[in-house]
Amino acid sequence: QVQLVESGGGLVQVGGSLRLSCAASGTIFRIGVMGWYRQAPGKQRELVATLAPGGTPNYADSAKGRFTISRDNAKTTVYLQMNSLKPEDTAVYYCYADRVVTTVGTFNDAWGQGTQVTVSS
Repeated sequence: QVQLVESGGGLVQVGGSLRLSCAASGTIFRIGVMGWYRQAPGKQRELVATLAPGGTPNYADSAKGRFTISRDNAKTTVYLQMNSLKPEDTAVYYCYADRVVTTVGTFNDAWGQGTQVTVSS
């Protein structure tokens, strides 16, 4: 199975910034859509942003204008630059990848373990 490893979460004050990173481990030939979801305590997991290899970013309304999703040249790493953070951004952020082609096979719906983002008011 594909391993997605997130990093960059932490505690930040209102209005601050964080940059999340997510990298797929192992030998990766290519990955389709990658993105970020988040889940706050007692809430459903929700989409934050996605980006296809040659596509344009898609953002949740809550993220648009504040967050920027990007990928590296190999398209195996995805980033989420978060600016102007608000308390309602507090959640566990999960990396997502679809159609991950490896030496073992092709895997869909890969998820990272999550990284905590806490925005203090």
